[in-house]
Amino acid sequence: MKDHSKGPVPVIGAGLAGSEAALQIADAGFAVRLFEMRPGLPTPAHQTGNCAELVCSNSLGSKLPDRAAGILQAEMRALGCLMLDDAEACSVPAGQALAVDRDRFGERVTARLEAHPLIELVRDEVKTVPTDDVAIIASGPLTSEALANDISRLAGIQHLSFFDAIAPVVTAESLNRDIIFAASRWGKGEADYLNIPLEKDHYLAFVDAVLTSEKHELKEFEVADPRAKQFFERCLPIEILAARGRETLRFGPMRPVGLDDPRSGRWPYAVIQLRQENTLGTLYNMVGFQTNLRYPEQERIFRLLPGMENAEFTRLGSMHRNTFVNAPQLLTSTLEWRQREGLFLAGQITGMEGYLGNIASGLVAGRNAVERLRGTTPRPLPTTTLLGALCHHVAHSPSSNFQPMKAEMGLLPPLYPPVHKSQRKAAYAARSADEMAAFLHNGGPATVAPPSS
Repeated sequence: MKDHSKGPVPVIGAGLAGSEAALQIADAGFAVRLFEMRPGLPTPAHQTGNCAELVCSNSLGSKLPDRAAGILQAEMRALGCLMLDDAEACSVPAGQALAVDRDRFGERVTARLEAHPLIELVRDEVKTVPTDDVAIIASGPLTSEALANDISRLAGIQHLSFFDAIAPVVTAESLNRDIIFAASRWGKGEADYLNIPLEKDHYLAFVDAVLTSEKHELKEFEVADPRAKQFFERCLPIEILAARGRETLRFGPMRPVGLDDPRSGRWPYAVIQLRQENTLGTLYNMVGFQTNLRYPEQERIFRLLPGMENAEFTRLGSMHRNTFVNAPQLLTSTLEWRQREGLFLAGQITGMEGYLGNIASGLVAGRNAVERLRGTTPRPLPTTTLLGALCHHVAHSPSSNFQPMKAEMGLLPPLYPPVHKSQRKAAYAARSADEMAAFLHNGGPATVAPPSS
């Protein structure tokens, strides 16, 4: 058995995944040295030096127990996730979703890490893969060039990159509430979203303005990789969607279904939704409106929208490189490096997408690092749980066209026996709960199901 008493476990990156992993290891009684290069070495997307900073949306997804995000949250709590408590403590109204005040959340997680007696938070860049017996790399989608190159060296293959985009944020007081109305789709839950209604002529004029506007030029470091112009389909800039067809946006982030305009009593032709960004309700982000338009163009175009004539922007949209490894060639379902026992990856660099998925990946890597520290072998989660299915997908997808993936019902194996479509989501949730409980109690899945890949 290896001697793991020589020093603290290095965890590289204090984002969502690294922070959760560090807390898991430290709460198990092992010392951790958590490295974060910010704020000394900033990234194109982050604005603060806080750990666990959220840079795109502020929503962690649905809380409904029969939705993918709700199932994943239940699984994470069963496994002892620590940062979900921080998210709940910093939550803001968002209907049936768990959304947080991103500044309070980052500050709270940072304070928790700094106060833990077994965690040393080191503000410094790590340029090479740690050689410790047990280590975690959770350096995120904006991994520094030096570390990315060393990961690539270890992998023996070139890492992949794509672009991720950020949506604008506006002040609530600058919005015209005579036009913009509060509502949730189909009237479900509280009216936590603000909605900008557009009729057909206004919508088409908006699409034309987006298509003819100036875009930011990509930075040199972003185009160095010949594959750098690959976009992540789940976070496409609005200008990319608009270029695919004039109706694409209204079947995507501008879909109007279930939203009655109180002035007309019917659905508008298209709708832009705004979601509360902070606890005080003074800031709102434009849901799904990530963009790489030039800043003056964003202000000009978005102020053409009904009710946004005097919009005050506290953050404008941007786009940046996002780096991830070809996980099916490199990682196991426990997120351990195939060719090096004790080295784990977590977060977006693994190809797990979404805030919840990133926290969950840190939870998995942290728990499995503890197993290695104790001299035992990590066990993969059952694929009949959503987190287990997501880890399996990352490790076993066809590697020729590997793309990041967030937790989706489609990753789960079929139900046996089959159930009616109307009962399927609830049945998935019930099976997940049973399988996770059996895994934790008995050391393995309750039943054997065909893996999802």
